[in-house]
Amino acid sequence: MPTVPENHVETAHPSRFNDYDRIAEGYTAENETSLLNAYYERPAMLELAGDVTGRRILDAGCGSGPLFSELRDRGAIVTGVDASAGMLELARRRLGADADLQVADLASPLPFPDDAFDDVIASLVLHYLEDWGPTLAELRRVLRPGGRLLVSVEHPFAIALMRHSAGDKIHYFETRNRTEEWTMGGQTAQMRFWDRPLHAMTDAFTAAGFRVSVISEPPPVPEARDVFPEFREFAGTRILAFLFFVLEAG
Repeated sequence: MPTVPENHVETAHPSRFNDYDRIAEGYTAENETSLLNAYYERPAMLELAGDVTGRRILDAGCGSGPLFSELRDRGAIVTGVDASAGMLELARRRLGADADLQVADLASPLPFPDDAFDDVIASLVLHYLEDWGPTLAELRRVLRPGGRLLVSVEHPFAIALMRHSAGDKIHYFETRNRTEEWTMGGQTAQMRFWDRPLHAMTDAFTAAGFRVSVISEPPPVPEARDVFPEFREFAGTRILAFLFFVLEAG
């Protein structure tokens, strides 16, 4: 998708960006069956989570609830938050009226007491934030000591390679904004991302009181070769798309 020049991004009103309410239906349909979501990112997060029976989990940026559903089916006690009321409406349809779902902006204080959760899962959400500090501090606050934060983000090397291949001049070691135009379900939205180098990510985790336990670059699940024949030669191999972390709260 085309990248909007950064000087355009700087002058645009923030409300124009990341309007998931507008693309909720289309994004949810895409997310259900796509290679990167259904056969790569979600299975990887569930593998890293392991046995979640009885664990209190915050699905931070839960969207329409596919990961919430999988965790609940595995015995977890799940709470979901998302900034998009439209996405949460779809989550409610999926999960039922008794699901614990709340509108909350991860850039603001969370409506939970200290030590409320055993795990927090932040699936493909942190790269929408310019400043990770306040968000990570809040996620640390609501985690019990020794709890885990599981994170997936766009792989910084993949983004740098993509932009270099497109002819963009990039500065990998800086935190940089990037805007893409997404069209899903006949609706178009401007999506803003903040790219940062790997060391900036790990520095932010450490500053917030987390210890990096795992950094993972997994392959898609083997079933992907049957659903996506065009990617059959890559099945079982690792792809440069997302980067996964397991962090422990100190």
